[in-house]
Amino acid sequence: MPGADGDGPDLRHHGDAEVRDDGEKLTDLAVNVRTGTPPLWLREHIGGALEGLAAYPDGRAARAAVAARHGVPAERVLLTSGAAEAFVLLARALEVRRPVVVHPQFTEPEAALRDAGHAVRRVLLPEEDGFRLDPRLVPGDADLVVVGNPTNPTSVLHPAEAVARLARPGRVLVVDEAFMDAVPGERESLAGRTDVPGLVVLRSLTKTWGLAGLRIGYVLAAPDVVAALERAQPLWPVSSPALVAAEACVSARGVAEAEAAARDIADDRAHLVDLLGELAGLGVRVAGPAQGPFLLVRVPDAAGVRERLRAAGFAVRRGDTFPGLGPDWLRVAVRDRRTSAAFVTALREVLTSR
Repeated sequence: MPGADGDGPDLRHHGDAEVRDDGEKLTDLAVNVRTGTPPLWLREHIGGALEGLAAYPDGRAARAAVAARHGVPAERVLLTSGAAEAFVLLARALEVRRPVVVHPQFTEPEAALRDAGHAVRRVLLPEEDGFRLDPRLVPGDADLVVVGNPTNPTSVLHPAEAVARLARPGRVLVVDEAFMDAVPGERESLAGRTDVPGLVVLRSLTKTWGLAGLRIGYVLAAPDVVAALERAQPLWPVSSPALVAAEACVSARGVAEAEAAARDIADDRAHLVDLLGELAGLGVRVAGPAQGPFLLVRVPDAAGVRERLRAAGFAVRRGDTFPGLGPDWLRVAVRDRRTSAAFVTALREVLTSR
C-alpha cells in the first residue's frame, strides 16, 4: 500500500497490523499499549457507566476534570475519540496553507493533513544528531508545525524549551504528547502552558491505561482553537464509558498510578537497553537516549529479522513506514524483564543463525 501522498512510506501502517489475525500466538512488542491494562479498578469504574447508556453522553464533568488536571479553564479543553480524531479535526478545521510535520514521528498527522488536501512539507531529523529536534530546521513560513514529544518511534524526549522555540505569532504548534504520561514526572511537557502562542497539545489516555479499544484523548489549546475544532466534531463524539474513563484517569488516583507505571517502565527500558547492548557485535544499535515506553532499534536486514522473530513468537513494529527511517529499523515496545530477556535471546538466535 502506498503512502498517503501516493508514493513513499505507508503512512497508514500502524503497530496493530503486526498482530492481526494470528496475533494471539505472538508476544506483542509491536503495539505501545501497556500490558496488564486496564486495571481492575478502572474496568469496574467504566462498567458502572453501562447502566446509563440510554442517555446521550454529557462531557462536561470529564472536561472539567481534565481542565483541573492541567490547571486550565474548561474552555481550553476538547475531549476527542482518541488522539487520532484530533489530528483529523486539526487538518479539516484550521485554515492553514503551509503545514510542516517533523519526522520521524507518528504518521497519522501527516496522513490526516494530506487527506484534507494539504500539501505537507517534511522536516527530517538526522540520525547522526540522535533524531533530536533542531528548531532551525523548520521553515520560517510554516503556519502549522507538528512534532511528537516523546516522539514515536524514536523515543526521543525533546526539551520543552526547544519545542516552545517553534512557536511564533500566526503559527499553530501541535505537540503530540500521547506518551508523555509514560515519562516520570512528565518532564518537558507543555500541557497546561498558556504562554506559548498557537500551542496545541494532544494527549491520549489509551496507551498507559490500555483503552485503545475505547478511544479517548483530549486537546489543550486556546479557546478559539478549541471552538473551531469542536464545530468540526460530530454530535456526541465521545461515548459515556469513555468520558467516565477520562475522569478516572486524570483523577489523583489515576495520575499517581500513571506516575508509578512510568517509573517502572523507565527501569524496564534501561534493562532492555542493557540486554540489547550485548548484541552490538551483531550490528544491533539502540537509538537514544530513549525516554518513551518503546525503543527504536537498528538491525541489519530488519525486514528479514522481523519475519524470523515472528516465527520465534515475537511481533515487532517495522520502521520503514516512518519517513526519515530506512529498511534497517524496528520499534520494540518495553515490557517486563522476563519478556525482554526472552525477546533478546530470540533476537540473538535469529542474528546468529543467518
